[in-house]
Amino acid sequence: MGAIPRTTAITTKGNRALFSSFSRPLQDQQRRDNTKDVNGGNSIFQDNNTTLEALLSKTHQERHDHTPATPIAATTSNTVDASTGGGAPGPLDGIRVLDLTRVLAGPYCTQLLGDLGAEVIKIENPKGGDDTRAWGPPFAKNIDPSSSDSQQESAYFLGVNRNKKSITVNIRSTQGRDLIHDLVKKCDVLVENYVPGKLDEMGLGYEQLRALNPGLIYTSITGYGQTGPYRMKPGYDVMIEAEAGLMYITGEENGTPVKVGVAVTDLTTGLYAHGAIMAALLARHKTGRGQHIDCSLLDSQVVTLANIASSYLISGQEARRMGTSHPSIVPYQVLPSRDSHIMIGAGNDGQFKILCSVLQLPELPDLPDFRTNMDRVRNRKALITILTERLRTKDNAYWLGQLEGRGIPFAPINNIAQTFEHPQVIARDMIQEIDHPKAGRIKLTGPAVKYSETKPSIRIPPPAGRAHRGDFEGCSWL
Repeated sequence: MGAIPRTTAITTKGNRALFSSFSRPLQDQQRRDNTKDVNGGNSIFQDNNTTLEALLSKTHQERHDHTPATPIAATTSNTVDASTGGGAPGPLDGIRVLDLTRVLAGPYCTQLLGDLGAEVIKIENPKGGDDTRAWGPPFAKNIDPSSSDSQQESAYFLGVNRNKKSITVNIRSTQGRDLIHDLVKKCDVLVENYVPGKLDEMGLGYEQLRALNPGLIYTSITGYGQTGPYRMKPGYDVMIEAEAGLMYITGEENGTPVKVGVAVTDLTTGLYAHGAIMAALLARHKTGRGQHIDCSLLDSQVVTLANIASSYLISGQEARRMGTSHPSIVPYQVLPSRDSHIMIGAGNDGQFKILCSVLQLPELPDLPDFRTNMDRVRNRKALITILTERLRTKDNAYWLGQLEGRGIPFAPINNIAQTFEHPQVIARDMIQEIDHPKAGRIKLTGPAVKYSETKPSIRIPPPAGRAHRGDFEGCSWL
């Protein structure tokens, strides 16, 4: 583990934002003695006259002092030393993001911006912080000798909050609102996921903050959007999956609707918001003006129905659940072998002939029922029965070996352990490690996109929490 990083606490004194610095670990009694209720909630307060602007300028300069990530010899995972803030400056270096989001869609969006080099300041509720800090097990092992076993770091939180600094602020209080106002003047982007109108009531709405910073890109992530009859309804991934058609088309043909294995609507919404912010930054470069981005789970899920949506809108064709099968291509689905399952696709007639050759069924492509893809779609059940009977004569390993290098799509059904043992996943640095002040060395997924010049990186770990107090280290510049 690298050197214990310093932690900086933020508070207000009069109408001025102040910071104070202290080193980990502090004893619990010392923390209690040095803590006051400043912003209407719990936050560290020490009499140090470091101004907000001075600290932000300091941290901005620190972002340019980077060292490259070092591969781990045994796994080729990248290791980042949090004490040095490893990694070269990314394409968003110099952009500052104020993150007023929690759970998944918003934090995923801001983590993407952080990976790209932006400085992300996460605002958390003094009473517990981001909801996902309590979502577990699993939790990362706690190695901090100054805290109890109950102060574990949630794996969920760790997965979407790296490359961020964190501060607890009661934004409902006057001092908390003034602090956010002060930060807004120094930020390029704000991302929030409150119900429409809620932040306006606190003096933190778009029109109110635009008056302070006309260049601010204010991004709202909600369940149903800023307009329409459902605008005030809270949004949850699984509810939107159900309401926007995804759950209806997911599951086995004769089974009940099921949700996707991850909160895919939250994730796609975070991706759409991230892309919209990038576009708004480009627009601001031309006009000098910021704007309000209205991003919703419902809109994002409707759009990502993709060809299913198009089939309905163009032809009125209602979709149905088909398991792993494809509505327009046969074969293109999971099929059973003697000991497991294998995903096989044949997207054109040439690939179907190759598949039949591998399976030693050379006569199939010449039969009228299977000659073209249209024929195969019409006679789906008969063809799948024939293919299944042949595949069940051998184990998965045999068929995987036979299909390798033949030019047709196929894949084993890997579990999560097999996924992270995949040689291509390792070669692409999709497993990276970083030192965390409480959890020690932790593994995270690496950035998904590679850049030839301004490379994304994991520079700092997710900010640590203090579960025994119900709050955190004020502003954790980890």
